[in-house]
Amino acid sequence: MEIIGLTSSPQTSGSYALILQETGGIRRLSILIGGDLAQVIALELESLKPPRPITHDLMKTMIDALGTRLLDVCITELRESTFYAVLNIEGVSEPIDARPSDAIALAIRCGASIYVAEAVLAEAGVLPHDDEDFDDDDDDDAHDQFQGEAEAEEAKPERPRTLREVLQGKLDVAVKQEDYERAAQIRDEIDRLDRNS
Repeated sequence: MEIIGLTSSPQTSGSYALILQETGGIRRLSILIGGDLAQVIALELESLKPPRPITHDLMKTMIDALGTRLLDVCITELRESTFYAVLNIEGVSEPIDARPSDAIALAIRCGASIYVAEAVLAEAGVLPHDDEDFDDDDDDDAHDQFQGEAEAEEAKPERPRTLREVLQGKLDVAVKQEDYERAAQIRDEIDRLDRNS
C-alpha cells in the first residue's frame, strides 16, 4: 500500500483520515487517526525534522542501533470498527502488535513496506469514486452554504494535501461561517504545527 493522503475527518472533530491505496491497484483504505499521530505522519511525509526526536524517530534509532530492521508492517484485522496491525522486525520470531497509525508512522521512517490483509481490504476497502471519506468538505451545512466548493473539489490538484493545507482550508470555512470560536481553535492547531516543524 502507498500513502496517498491525509485529510481531516468530517465525521469526527479533531481526527484525520489516513488514506492508503493499493500499489498498482485502485482500492483505497481510510484509517481514522488522532490529530497527534496525523502530525507525526505529516512531519515525516513533508521531510520536516523536529528539533528533538519524537517517539517514532526514537524507535527507528533503537531498531538501527540493535543492528536489525523493520521488514514491513501489516494491517491484519478489522474488528468492531477497529483496525489492528503488526510490525515484522528482522530477527524477531513473532510479529509485534501495534496500532496501525504507529505502525505506519514507523514504516515511513524506516522505509518499510505497508501491507493490508486481503480480508481487511475486501471488507473496508473502497474504490475512489465510492468513498465519501475523501470529501474535503467540513460538513454538509458548509457544502450547502458554499456551492462553489463543488467546483473547487473537482479542480483540486492530484497531489495529497498537507496537514497544514487541510487545517488552513478548515480555518477558511470557519471564518466564512463566522464561527470565530472554531476558527481560533484551528488557528491554534496550525500554530502548534508550525512550532513543531
